Amino acid sequence: MRKTIIAAALVLASSSAFAVDDPYGSAATMSNFSYDYVDARIGVSPVTYGAAFSRSIHPNAHVIARVDSEFDGDYDAAGGLGFHAPINNWADLTGAMLFRMTDSGNTSNSLKGTDTGMELNLGVRQWLGPQLEVGGKAGYTSIDEKDDWIGSIYGRFHSTELFSIGVEARFNDFYGDQLMFTTRFNY
Repeated sequence: MRKTIIAAALVLASSSAFAVDDPYGSAATMSNFSYDYVDARIGVSPVTYGAAFSRSIHPNAHVIARVDSEFDGDYDAAGGLGFHAPINNWADLTGAMLFRMTDSGNTSNSLKGTDTGMELNLGVRQWLGPQLEVGGKAGYTSIDEKDDWIGSIYGRFHSTELFSIGVEARFNDFYGDQLMFTTRFNY
């Protein structure tokens, strides 16, 4: 019941953002980063492969979809809505409310079979220089009555405006503590 109330409160609080009328017919991005991207990644320990997609639907909101797998009958998929807002000229506050679906397949994780739940997270993205971005997030997951805290930190080098490479460390996520190597294509 508590989780349902929290999720409903977040949806109601963010619903006014969809009612904003743009008199000029163009959506101005109110952030320091692009939230329109396709992401491909490889995880280490355990070895996983993943992809993510994000698309802005409002100057301060975006849709997110992502999936990771060891290709052993397992997967960790998430989809939902995220928000972003500038903190200053070099940093954004981010957050997301995601539906999670996981299946441990033939691995030795504690969860067996397909399970569903939710994830709520808050994070920060920060420019350290013209081409170097760092960030992190902390979140709460509830998957099949298993509540847990998750986190991640990352660094990303933007070689051009449309392409970047990065390293991310995930803590206490579905595949445990994991190091990810990522490539991101902005569109």
